[in-house]
Amino acid sequence: MTAAPTASIHTVRGQDPDEMAGAAAVDGLLRCWLRETRVAVPEAGPLLLELPTSGTCLHAEVLYRSPTGFHRFGTTTLSTGTPVGAVTIATLLALEAATSRTAAGNAVGDLVARVADSEQRIARHLRARRKEADSGTAGTNGTAGTNGAAGTTGTAGTTPFLAAEQALVLGHPLHPAPKSRIGWTETEAERFSPELGAGFALHWFAAAPSIVSASGDIRESLADFAPATPGNTIPVPAHPWQARELHARPQIRHLLEAGLLHDLGQSGPQWYPTASIRTVYHPHAPVMLKFSLGLAITNSKRENLRKELRRGAEIHRLLEAGLGDELAQAHPTFGVVRDPAWLTVEAPGRAESGLELVVRSNPFGDTDPNTIDRTGCIAGLLAERPELGRSKITSIIEDLATRTGRTRGDIAEQWCDRYFDHVIAPVLWLYGTHGLGLEAHQQNTLVTLDPDGWPCGGWYRDNQGYYLSERRIEALERFLPGVGEDGDNRCADAVIDERLGYYIGINNILGVIGAFGSQGLADERRLLALFRRRLREFPYLQPARTLVHSATLRCKANLLTRVDGLDELVGPLETQSVYCDIANPFQEGEPQEAGDTA
Repeated sequence: MTAAPTASIHTVRGQDPDEMAGAAAVDGLLRCWLRETRVAVPEAGPLLLELPTSGTCLHAEVLYRSPTGFHRFGTTTLSTGTPVGAVTIATLLALEAATSRTAAGNAVGDLVARVADSEQRIARHLRARRKEADSGTAGTNGTAGTNGAAGTTGTAGTTPFLAAEQALVLGHPLHPAPKSRIGWTETEAERFSPELGAGFALHWFAAAPSIVSASGDIRESLADFAPATPGNTIPVPAHPWQARELHARPQIRHLLEAGLLHDLGQSGPQWYPTASIRTVYHPHAPVMLKFSLGLAITNSKRENLRKELRRGAEIHRLLEAGLGDELAQAHPTFGVVRDPAWLTVEAPGRAESGLELVVRSNPFGDTDPNTIDRTGCIAGLLAERPELGRSKITSIIEDLATRTGRTRGDIAEQWCDRYFDHVIAPVLWLYGTHGLGLEAHQQNTLVTLDPDGWPCGGWYRDNQGYYLSERRIEALERFLPGVGEDGDNRCADAVIDERLGYYIGINNILGVIGAFGSQGLADERRLLALFRRRLREFPYLQPARTLVHSATLRCKANLLTRVDGLDELVGPLETQSVYCDIANPFQEGEPQEAGDTA
């Protein structure tokens, strides 16, 4: 049985923010390396990592061994006994990986720079959160309160949706540089970071109709908050950082000088960045806005591509044509957040100008007393909160245990069982029944909680992450002929199976299990057995069969993807990221039930 973790430097209050940021960065790097190179991890005690390229080795103390890869480590040293931090570890691991790969010439330096940047930003987030927590001005939902986004002003911190979006202080626990934002100054980070509770007015342009392409009712979508524009021009919103960067682009300068595009500056109410940074939210607005940012975040520059604009609108039409009704009938508590409209400014000689906008529906306001007002991304609920001493999910599970008189482990297992019902099962049903795959990783997955904290509904969001089975396209074309052509997202089943196996099975399900286990809420092996049993309810679905029966799983390798210098939004779906084989954690669950064999 996996022992519950001891109190760790990530969850104990009173530690120095720089130390906590450094520990989080080291844990993330080691987790990635161990997963992507399939190094065995002992239950506890010393771990030796030999690095022949550098002629040295790393010694790490295993504080908690996680079947799902969410290990915790103590001090890491060189063979000489000298303690080392994340930057040194990143250098050694990148050198080791680069010797056996076709890595870009600047691969090592790029990874090290990103790791250092990420660590510094996490420390900055923790200092700001600590200050807010100690002063008592943090919002009731745990948001930072900086820049008027929460705290005593309460402007937007009243919604669980935004609280979860702002909760990812440490970032992806299995990424080498989860908070890297190279290209932002400290001032820009203060203005635009969701972890700091940022809020800002939008920057507006006015464009001549002759240079605007759009789908959906853009004018109506923007009418409530767009400024007046000269003549017959069309208002075009932009992220303030995006607007400044666009002025450096020759094609945008040409449009401005020709009088086809006018810069109106910032105006209107404050909007609040969600976890993706480039999507902004306001609790009283009927829509969210997803901008195009030429900023490298995790594994890609966050720029909207033309095919992604069309893809979101096409899926909206598909759902409107009848698929939405069938989904609601089969899984009435699950929904898809729609991207019904888009707009782009045409620039000569460019496929994308940088002023590509997705208009997303906003069902998560603060005026309706519906269950959607208790909705947040699962990543935010699971996120460790060092400045508060506990994650949101820890508070939920411990409160339920106290009120019911049951153990935390029992509550955790029931919570996960309901999470599968309301979130995972609908996603699997959509692919199994209609051949529509959803890239349901944790940041794209929203869970609705009832007043007691139990899962009672779910949502999926992301105009990029839809996969349509080429083999079964007829099942979708009966709703919308030609679907998938406009969005360029018809794929072979083998590609979809691999992607869903990772995003749903590894990132989402194993991520939930790892968070529960590493935060001391449950025995990971019992949760692995629970989810394996639930996945067996979909024997006709290849990703589910693979998760249950395969000895190995295909897993996205975030560290190796960075070493190879890949951008996940560039190129064919098959080659946008590095994938590797890992031992299947579901095989580490409790003894298999009768008939649970390959």
